[in-house]
Amino acid sequence: MNFLIKSTLLLVTLAGVHFQCQRQQSDAEATTNSQENPISETGFKRTAGTADTSGMVFIPGGTFLMGADEFPDSRPVHQVAVDGFYMDEHEVTNAQFAEFVKATGYKTVAERPLNPADYPGVDPAMLVPGSAVFTPTLTKVSLENPLQWWRYEKGASWKQPEGPGSSIKGRENHPVVHVSYEDAAAYAKWAGKRLPTEAEWEYAARGGKGEHTYYWGDDLKPGNKWVANIYQGSFPNNNLKEDGYAGAAPVKSFPANPYGLYDMDGNVWEWCQDLYRPDTYTNSANKNPTGPTDSYDPDEPGVVKRVQRGGSFLCSDEFCIRYKAGSRGKGEVTSGSDNLGFRCVADRK
Repeated sequence: MNFLIKSTLLLVTLAGVHFQCQRQQSDAEATTNSQENPISETGFKRTAGTADTSGMVFIPGGTFLMGADEFPDSRPVHQVAVDGFYMDEHEVTNAQFAEFVKATGYKTVAERPLNPADYPGVDPAMLVPGSAVFTPTLTKVSLENPLQWWRYEKGASWKQPEGPGSSIKGRENHPVVHVSYEDAAAYAKWAGKRLPTEAEWEYAARGGKGEHTYYWGDDLKPGNKWVANIYQGSFPNNNLKEDGYAGAAPVKSFPANPYGLYDMDGNVWEWCQDLYRPDTYTNSANKNPTGPTDSYDPDEPGVVKRVQRGGSFLCSDEFCIRYKAGSRGKGEVTSGSDNLGFRCVADRK
């Protein structure tokens, strides 16, 4: 596959880059036929540890209404029951991920050499590891082409978020970014934890408050204060930074929800373990659902994707409206970007 085509494919399937973020899918797009897309799990060989539940919150089991009528792939709204579980109170930070890398020598997907065999006919000098970095445009542009504000930055990774010359020094308490699903799952296994199901994630994000427009309530700016790290201003050229941040914020910068969880809305997208299908909720289990057995996205048939939740610092009602309660994101499993991270959960013993 041509390198530029491959890069484009990765970019438009990144968390927060989906075309669905800027518009809602039509009902016709949301109706799809089953397509088998088997996925092989990453073979991370380190023996899983025992989960340390300090820094985690116990979420008591219960029943809730999952989904949102506003989004075709979040329909129908349906009742789901989940058992109790522990969840990280905040997104995994650079400092925490650094401990994992130090202990294991793990290399993220963004840091690994590209195999020339996967890119026949392409100059090997062009095959440089990297990841996607958001770059504001100079002027207002059409929102139809995300490649106007995303660039493939050679050398960008979790420890060089903006590429060579950047670092995480002074950002130890920021969420780790540029992590693929494989990277997140490897960290979770090392920590003796796992990634949340999207049912667990949404149940925790709702905080026992029931159905609302946003996970924090129905007012975008309650008490005239921003309560999540999202985008203010004209996207993608003029971020007013009214919430204090142009990019990811340190964890715990905004109020926790009733369960004591931070940044369940905005900041960075978070990986879930479920494979993505737009028709998942039409036949989803009503107790502890773990998602479909195959992945299918009508926008990119044949590309394996996992669910992502919560939106990021690039979301607003002007663009990427899928930070709203009950909405779903999706991402190609080897992709990463500077607005994509994760948090873990652990089962109650």
